[in-house]
Parts: sequence; C-alpha cells; structure tokens
Amino acid sequence: MTETILCYAMMLFFRQKKKQIGELGEDYAVAFLRKKGYKILARNWYNPKGKRLGEIDIIAEKDAKLIFVEVKTRDVSGDLHVTPEEQITRMKLQKLQRAAEFYVKQQNLWNQQWQFDAVSVHVCDKKMVKIDHLENIFL
Repeated sequence: MTETILCYAMMLFFRQKKKQIGELGEDYAVAFLRKKGYKILARNWYNPKGKRLGEIDIIAEKDAKLIFVEVKTRDVSGDLHVTPEEQITRMKLQKLQRAAEFYVKQQNLWNQQWQFDAVSVHVCDKKMVKIDHLENIFL
C-alpha cells in the first residue's frame, strides 16, 4: 500500500514537472515568434468539444497567413536521446490538423491561407539554450 502511494506521488510530481517545462517552452516559443514578427492570436486553444479532439499550442498570424504551432520542449539536463521535434507523432499531427480545421471553420477563415509549424525548445535549469523553428511542416 505504501509503495502504491509513493509511486502515485512520484507520478504526480513528474507530471507536474513535465507540465511546467512545457509551459516554460511555450513562453519561450511565444517570445521567439513575436521577435520574428508573428502576432499571437491564441495559446492552448482546444476544440470546445474536448481537448482529446485536439489542442493547438499557439495560433499566430504573419503576412496574412494563419500559423498553427506545435511546441515541444525538452529539458536537456536529462535524457538527450530524443529531440523535442521527434516527439511530434503522426497521431499528434492528425489531431493538430483536425483542431486547426475546426478553428478555421469556427472563425470562418476558409479564405485565409494557413500552415503548420513546429517550435522545438531545449531548456536547461529553466533557461532556454536552443530553439528551432520548423516552418510549414508537412502533414
């Protein structure tokens, strides 16, 4: 019983740490995109029917084009074997596409061009050490 409680407490701790690192990465990504001239329209937007149907980390606009951005953050003080962008799975991209289509429909933006980008953020001790912007990722 004590081991079960300990395992659960550890799971909650690591889940919270992962969430904090993710939020930190998104903050760095927003600042990075703003410096590049992007206008941030929304953060952590999700389909009103439920997050399980798709969530978009950042919705931005640049040069009259909608940009749907997936942000992946990795704490490089830990495991270096997987880069943040390698964590973007086909399933995640499909959810991102469905969420983007719902957003475009909801906002009646069918005539506006749009694309999908990814921002990969590497942090160490909560400081950003590297950021990569992958534009117009293919679905």
